[in-house]
Amino acid sequence: MEATQNYLQKEKDRFLEELFELLRMPSISADPNYKDQVIATAEMVKERMEEAGLENLALFETTGYPVVYGDKLVDSSLPTILVYGHYDVQPAEPLDLWDSPAFEPEIRDGKIYARGACDDKGQMYMHVKAVEAMIKCDELPCNVKFMIEGEEEVGSGGLSGFVKENHDLLAADIILVSDTSIISKDVPSITVGLRGLAYMEVEVTGPDHDLHSGVYGGAVANPINVLSQMINKLMDDKGKITIDGFYDDVEIVSEADREKINLRPLDIEGYKSRLGIKDVNGEDGYTTIERTSIRPTLDVNGIWGGYIGEGAKTVLPSQAFAKISMRLVPHQSSEKISALFEDYFKKIAPEYVTVKVTAHHGGEPLVVPSDSIGYRAAEAAMEKTFGIKPIPVRSGGSIPIISLFKQELGIDSILMGFGFDTDLIHSPNEHYGLWNFYKGIETIPYFYSYFAEGHSK
Repeated sequence: MEATQNYLQKEKDRFLEELFELLRMPSISADPNYKDQVIATAEMVKERMEEAGLENLALFETTGYPVVYGDKLVDSSLPTILVYGHYDVQPAEPLDLWDSPAFEPEIRDGKIYARGACDDKGQMYMHVKAVEAMIKCDELPCNVKFMIEGEEEVGSGGLSGFVKENHDLLAADIILVSDTSIISKDVPSITVGLRGLAYMEVEVTGPDHDLHSGVYGGAVANPINVLSQMINKLMDDKGKITIDGFYDDVEIVSEADREKINLRPLDIEGYKSRLGIKDVNGEDGYTTIERTSIRPTLDVNGIWGGYIGEGAKTVLPSQAFAKISMRLVPHQSSEKISALFEDYFKKIAPEYVTVKVTAHHGGEPLVVPSDSIGYRAAEAAMEKTFGIKPIPVRSGGSIPIISLFKQELGIDSILMGFGFDTDLIHSPNEHYGLWNFYKGIETIPYFYSYFAEGHSK
C-alpha cells in the first residue's frame, strides 16, 4: 500500500475541497422542501465515484430517494467488500445556535464545522477517496461495491426495498460501514453492537378548538397538561420504563461481560463538564457506559402545542403533540415495542381526552461477531495506523438498516467509524476533525489488504 499512501498524502487538499463541495449541499431527507437538493447530492456522489474510478455507476430509484451504486470488480476469485454510507443529513435547526452557517463548511481548531461533516458525508467520503487511491495506484486487492443511500436519517425506507430486490447485485463477503465513532485518538475502537429504535409520535386532543384559558381554564382539560402527565408516567423515579411488557425480551448481560464493557475508559468528571451537566442520570444499578450501550431507553425528542410566539396569549389549546424514541437492545423487536407503547399510552390516557399514536421508523438492535475475518482485518488496519490495538465497544446509537443487511443478504457488517462522540452529530455545530478524516482515509486501504489476505489463507 506504499503507492496508495503516497497518493493519499499528495491529494489530501483536493479531497478536502471535494468534501466541502458535498457539505454545501443541504440534503435534508426529513424535509420535503429540500427534495431537489437531496437528489442533486445523490448525483454529485455518483459523479465523484465515477471520477474515483468506480464502474457500473447508477442511481437506483426507490420509494424514496435514490441509492447511488458503483463497483470495481477486479477478479471474481477475490473477496468482495460492500461499502455502505448515506448522503442525507439531519435538519440543521435551531439555526441560531450555529457559530457558522450549517451548510457553509468552515475549519476551526482543526475541525470541519458543517451539517453532515461527521454524519455521514465526511465518513462516507473517506471510502470514496481511499478506493480512488487504490484504483489509481493499481493496488486494489479485492472487489468493491458501493451502496450509498439518501434516507438513513428517516429510517432507510427506500433502501430496505432496494436491498430486498437486489440480492445478486449486492452479493459480497462483508459490509464496511463508517457511521460510528472511536473513543479517542489514543484509544481506537470498533463498534460491535448497535441499539435498535422505535420512534413514535403522539397526539392528545381535548376540545375541538382552542379556548380562552380564563373562561374555560379549570373546567376543561388542557391537552398540554395532560400530555405532560402521561409522559411522566412512562418512567418511574428509578429510571425504569413502565410500559407493560417492555423488558420481557431484554438481553441479560452477564456480570463478566458487564465488567468487560466497563473497561472502556470514561472520565466521568470530564464527561459532565463537556456536556455542561451537574451530574449523570439514568436507570438505577447501571453505569453510564452500560446505560448508553446495553440498556434500553425512552426519551422525548420534541413536544409542542398552544401558543409559543412573542408576547402572551392566554389560550387553552385544543391539541398537544410529542415525538418519543425508544432505544432497544438485543432480542427486543421494534414492531413489538411500538405496539406495547401504543397500548400503554392509550391505557393511561384519561377519558376526557382522545389520543392518537403513530409509529414512525424503527430498527432492530444488533451485535456483530468480533472473531471474524472482517473484524480481524479492521483490528489489524487500525493497529497499523494508530499504533495500538482497538477495543470492541457497543454503541448507544442506531443504524436501522444494518440488521436488515444481515437478514436479507446474510452478510455481517464491520462498523469501523472514525468520529468522536463529541462531534455534535444531530446538533448545532456538528464537526469532524481533519485528523479523523485523514486517519480514516489512511486506515481503510489497510482493511482491504488484510481482508483479502485473511480470505487467501
